[in-house]
Amino acid sequence: MNSAMAPLASGRKKIGILGGMSPESTTLYYEHITRTYTARFGDYGYPEILIYSVNFQKFVDWQHNGQWNEAAREMAEALERLRLAGADFGLIATNTMHYVFDEVQRAVRMPLLSIVDATVEAILGAGLRSVGLLGTVFTMRERFFLDGLERSGIAALVPEPGEQLRVNEVIYRELCRGEIRPDSRRLFLEIIERLRDRGAQGISSGVRRYRCCCNRSIATCPCSTRPCCTPGRRCSSLFNRSDEIYV
Repeated sequence: MNSAMAPLASGRKKIGILGGMSPESTTLYYEHITRTYTARFGDYGYPEILIYSVNFQKFVDWQHNGQWNEAAREMAEALERLRLAGADFGLIATNTMHYVFDEVQRAVRMPLLSIVDATVEAILGAGLRSVGLLGTVFTMRERFFLDGLERSGIAALVPEPGEQLRVNEVIYRELCRGEIRPDSRRLFLEIIERLRDRGAQGISSGVRRYRCCCNRSIATCPCSTRPCCTPGRRCSSLFNRSDEIYV
């Protein structure tokens, strides 16, 4: 069992969040953890959370230049700072940078929760076997996320290459800035419809403001946005209230 999943005999585990990639996803993680706790238990005794927000522009440049080793090194250093500050385990608040998750985990002396593993758990828990995947072009094109789904028997569908580029442009030019234009919303809905026509039973999205792109007219194709998947199942036990907290 991952040591991050074991109970502590005394005290609660502190969560370290590597954020800033983008700020939109980082705030969602914090809001989800704290608000879920309060909604379940009615008080404000949620876990202690440490956040390290990086210089996002450096990571955008590394992504587009294929400098993944530099990105992994910087991420590992930031997560080690969180560990030294008291974090017991870490989360990486972005889909795209899970491209180097294994390399980062090997370099960090605390357990990390994988967004891919947690998404698989949430999809299987919802009884879905085929999903459409939306995210940056790296998430949709590279194999790190698709392989994680397919190893668990989940068929993963992605938009056509031209659509992937358009989605990617909206993410970096709008969603990472907390914006969504009406024409971009229509684009997402059209792509979702096409994915559903190809057999997607649901949509797994790495887009922070993705719910803003959805409406109830596509309710037959459930939308699963992280961290509604992560920390959804993996971290849900943070809120199993007792003297011990399981994560």
